Amino acid sequence: MLTMIGTMHIDATDRLILSLLEENARMSTAELARRGGLSRTTVQSRIERLERGGAIAGYAVVMGAAARDAIRAHVMITLTPRHVASVEDALRQFPEIRELHAVSGHVDMIAVVGAQTTEAINDAIDRIGMLQGVDRTNSVIVLSTRIARQGPATGSLTRHRTR
Repeated sequence: MLTMIGTMHIDATDRLILSLLEENARMSTAELARRGGLSRTTVQSRIERLERGGAIAGYAVVMGAAARDAIRAHVMITLTPRHVASVEDALRQFPEIRELHAVSGHVDMIAVVGAQTTEAINDAIDRIGMLQGVDRTNSVIVLSTRIARQGPATGSLTRHRTR
C-alpha cells in the first residue's frame, strides 16, 4: 500500500524504516537493515530519499522525565483586535512558552507554558495577561499526559504517564 506524504510516495518498506527510526533515531543503518530484513544499501538509500522528500525532517532528542518541565499549563489567550502580530512577537520572548498555537473558536491563541514550579507558571501567566493586546487569559494545569503522538507517518503511539 502506498501512502502520499506531500508529493512523496511512502510504501511499506519506508513505513517500516520510519517506524524503526521513530522507536530509536540513533539506530545504525546495519541494525535497521537487520531488523527490517533489508540490505544496508537499501536502508541508506531509502533514508536519504525520505530526508530529501521531507518525510524525515530531522532527528531529535526526546527528553526523559528528569529533563522535562515539572508543570505545564495550557493558556488560552483572547486578543484585542489587530494585535496578533505584536502579541506573538512578545510571546516569542517568553522562555517558558513551549508551543504557541493560533486557533479558531472563542480564543485566539493557546500557549503551552512549562516550568519547574507553580510560582513560575503563575508568573508567566501574569506576564502574558499584562501584554498590550491581550484582553484576557484562561489557563488549565496539565495533570498528566495520557497520549502523545508524534505524527501520522507510522501511526505509532507513545504512552506517557506524567506525575
